[in-house]
Formats: sequence, C-alpha cells, structure tokens
Amino acid sequence: MQRSGRAGAGFTMIELMIVIAIVGMLAAVAIPNYLRFQMKAKSSEAKVNLAAIHTAEESYFSEFGTYLPATAEPPAIPGTTRTVFDIANPGFLTLGWQPEGTVFFSYGVAVSGDNTAYTADAGADIDGNSTPQYWGVAKLDAGGSPVAAEVGCPVATLRPSQVGPCTPQAGQSVF
Repeated sequence: MQRSGRAGAGFTMIELMIVIAIVGMLAAVAIPNYLRFQMKAKSSEAKVNLAAIHTAEESYFSEFGTYLPATAEPPAIPGTTRTVFDIANPGFLTLGWQPEGTVFFSYGVAVSGDNTAYTADAGADIDGNSTPQYWGVAKLDAGGSPVAAEVGCPVATLRPSQVGPCTPQAGQSVF
C-alpha cells in the first residue's frame, strides 16, 4: 500500500522554517534576559566587597579612632573583563582587606579631613557602553554630609552606612 503525498520520511521546507522562526523568537527573549542576569551577577561583586570594606573600616576605627583612606585599585575603571587587584595597595593592605582573585570593579576609600567620615566606592563599565556604574557606602561627617568619593561615585544618593547604587542605572543592563 502506497502512502499519498511523500515518498520518503522527512520535514518540508515550511516545517523547518517554522521551527527556525520559533527558535529565533525564543532567542530574542532569552538573550537579553540572560545578559541582564549576567550584569546583575557581576554587580554583586561590588556590593559584597563594599560591605566588607565598610566592616573593615568600622573595625579599624574602633581600634585606632580614625578611618583609613585607600587610593583607587585598580587605578583605572575596568572594562568588560576582570582585572588584577594589586594587594600591595597601602590603604587596603593596612586596612586588612583584599578581594579574592581578579575584579570587575575599581575600589577606593576617601576620608574626611579629620578622618572621622569616609566614602568607599566602586566603579566599573561591565556592559562596555562607556558609562561606568558606581556603587558606594558612606559614613557621614559630623554635619551629616558624605565625603567626596575616590573612584567617582556621586555621593548625594548614598544612604548612611548602607551599600547602594550611586546612580539609578547602576546594575541595570542596556538590553
């Protein structure tokens, strides 16, 4: 008995094109979500490290009565790839803090003139759009003002002693 229509088993060109169109639509939805998730995961590095720097600064202050400045390390804001963190940075070395391995962000700590307030901040361009994102944590001075940041965080948006974004777009993807 002969089947009508096709002589061999297989897919028609129309069926293959429909499958390709469906895969394309799924990719159009999935890829931007994946990139957004990846950027948020990379941004978590800054939040965790700034919380650790905040803890180290408070511990140092409780022992020595002063906060400790640390120049930006790495000195330039990194791009889309990880960068080596120089563990010999004098401020971070004295503070007793260093990240594990390479970093996406540049970290720094600026202190007030009387060393009783500080801002620790981090900056990176992890999505490669030439607009760095900044995160920070600040201990306000006696007048309730934040100290200007070392790396570039606009400090006006920081809440006292809480790690947070310095700009509304920090941690957000362009996709």
